[in-house]
Amino acid sequence: MNGTSLTTICLALLLSCACGAKPNGSKNKKPKQVVPAIECDVRAGKINLPEFIVKCPAHCKETKQQVYGTGVFASISSICNAAIHSGIITNMGGKVIVRKMAGQNIYKGSNSNGVRSLSLPKWRESFVVSVGKPKKGVIYPSTLDYVPSRPTYVKTTGQKEAKPPAATTVLPMTTTPEPTTTTTPEPTTTTPAPTTTTTTPPPPPTTTKARAAVHKVRDAGNSHPYLASVAAASSRKAQSGQGKGFSQVFRGVAYPNRYPQRASAGLRRPEAGSAIRRPPSSPVGPASPRRDWAPPNFPRPDWFPGARQPAGFNVREQEPVPRAPEPVSQGDPNCKVDLAFLMDGSWSIGKRRFKIQKDFLSDVAQAINVGVAGPMMGIIQYGDDPVTELSLKSYSNSREVKLAVDKIVQKGGLSNVGKALTYINRQYFSDANGNRGGAPNVAVVLVDGWPTDKVEEASRLARESGINIFFVTIEGPDESEKANLVETNFVDKAVCRTNGFYSLPVNSWFALRKAVQPLVKRVCDTDRLLCSKTCLNANDIAFVIDGSSSVGTGNFRTVLQFVANVTQEFEISDTDTRVGAVQYTYEQRLEFGFGQYNNKGELLNAIKRINYWSGGTSTGAAITFAADQLFSKSKPNKRKIMIVITDGRSYDDVRVPALAVQSQGVIAYSIGIAWAAQDELEYIATDPDKEHSFFVDEFDNLYKFVPKIIQNICQEFNSQPRN
Repeated sequence: MNGTSLTTICLALLLSCACGAKPNGSKNKKPKQVVPAIECDVRAGKINLPEFIVKCPAHCKETKQQVYGTGVFASISSICNAAIHSGIITNMGGKVIVRKMAGQNIYKGSNSNGVRSLSLPKWRESFVVSVGKPKKGVIYPSTLDYVPSRPTYVKTTGQKEAKPPAATTVLPMTTTPEPTTTTTPEPTTTTPAPTTTTTTPPPPPTTTKARAAVHKVRDAGNSHPYLASVAAASSRKAQSGQGKGFSQVFRGVAYPNRYPQRASAGLRRPEAGSAIRRPPSSPVGPASPRRDWAPPNFPRPDWFPGARQPAGFNVREQEPVPRAPEPVSQGDPNCKVDLAFLMDGSWSIGKRRFKIQKDFLSDVAQAINVGVAGPMMGIIQYGDDPVTELSLKSYSNSREVKLAVDKIVQKGGLSNVGKALTYINRQYFSDANGNRGGAPNVAVVLVDGWPTDKVEEASRLARESGINIFFVTIEGPDESEKANLVETNFVDKAVCRTNGFYSLPVNSWFALRKAVQPLVKRVCDTDRLLCSKTCLNANDIAFVIDGSSSVGTGNFRTVLQFVANVTQEFEISDTDTRVGAVQYTYEQRLEFGFGQYNNKGELLNAIKRINYWSGGTSTGAAITFAADQLFSKSKPNKRKIMIVITDGRSYDDVRVPALAVQSQGVIAYSIGIAWAAQDELEYIATDPDKEHSFFVDEFDNLYKFVPKIIQNICQEFNSQPRN
């Protein structure tokens, strides 16, 4: 009987426990992941969490927020644009998981998915991004803890202190007379019971609540030891200033020790409608001037001088600013070229020879002395498709280029050289990639054996764009292998001249390093880089302008505007196109000579300043004068062009002077207005007349011939034989 009663009692107790536990069962449901939204300009370093999930808005690409690195990004990068760069999300936004990492020495820039990332030599913290789908059972924080732009300091000196703002530090537990264990996840056993140690009456209930909008209490993974120590020091000063007993001082000291013992992650939720207020027991006036305790021993954050704090803690940092880069190398001014190497990444080359190729590029970078006032070097790796490894502006000294070359990984594929040449012509030599304009464009193609596509057409278009193409062929085809070529004599069809200057055959990969100095000597010989010359940067142009009385002041200004419009189309410098001008009546006057103005703006201003002379018309004498004063001083590698503008028949013969100047290699254009003689215009112009002689009824129609003259000049230049 007693056994039956005992069994009945046990069953009843078990049932009661089960029923009592049932209401709490709903609290164990799997929490729903809340994804906080951020703006496009939020950087990873501004969020004080080691790993978190965020939602990016749409159209972040248009904001052009900066990104540093590829794959692994510096923490000063925009999270959303880094995610777009990595292909995690599109420009329409989406969820992104961010994971912090240790800093690294080099962040390589690249262009991906419409976002251009920049290079950075070094940064203290990195991060990676992944698709915003948390793993099963993983819940990320639903709110983000942002690092304040300026840290909060607590003075400990003996000077008089001002009343601290209410939002600097929140100490909710020190102002609560009795903790409530049913509304907070923090165990009450970690601190002494306040009801047995306090010596002051409990404050009104309205003063015990913390405001939700101000610094929230975080778990141990997100709080910094320094902040906890500051809170403790502030509490002790407040207690000692009012002469409190030992128990209250002890409670203030013990306050920071509660954080590491919290079992649950997340934020402490204060009661609704609460506000931060000091209890009556807390001091408001200045703290005690005496310092009775040693400063707490804690690791200093980054914005403190001295050693950095150990890994494992998140740092409250100031507004991140990229560290100053190393001094920019000026480079060799005698080798000012924009140099791009097309390296062979095809499978046929193999890993060992690919490493030899990288060593060769490193040696070239060292030999040419990369710098902003000298050569700038970039690299494209080609296989099935070309890809930019280094843009022309990625690195500004040889050491950085060598380090970057060492990290290039073989991509494999075929050996599509023609595709790579089309790529550099259309995309690589651009302002965005660092093309300087005033430096010759040079492309050096490294080929293992022979290409797997045709190169002739792509090379021709690249050369006509002013790109100097060099071919370095390693272990080229022998007689028995030439039958396998897609295009016979591909080197002669690709390079700028077939005189051997632009081609460099190497018999063996192990002999490639011996080709470093011969190649460097050639690419730095800017006087022989003929392919860098285009129809817009290879001329000496002389304008011979009629200043006779029949023109008149107003029409003369119209003629000068025509001269300026033609000049505007050319690249003006001492090494590019140069312009000179002669005004004539019965007499001749040199307005300015070749090279006198090597800046386009200065040259256009000089044209506007030409004063109208007035007088007779001696066109023949003016042509002879231009030959003596201008074309006698023309450079050998310049195309000599003369543009004669007249409004009437000449008082002297024009045939003999025109034939004489044309025999010196001058291309002559004649522009006749109103009463100009058609036969004289044809005598002056170079054959064929219809391409070099023009006539208009009125001065105001001169502007119509500007595009035609420019087109003719370029067509003549491009029709010249290149090989």
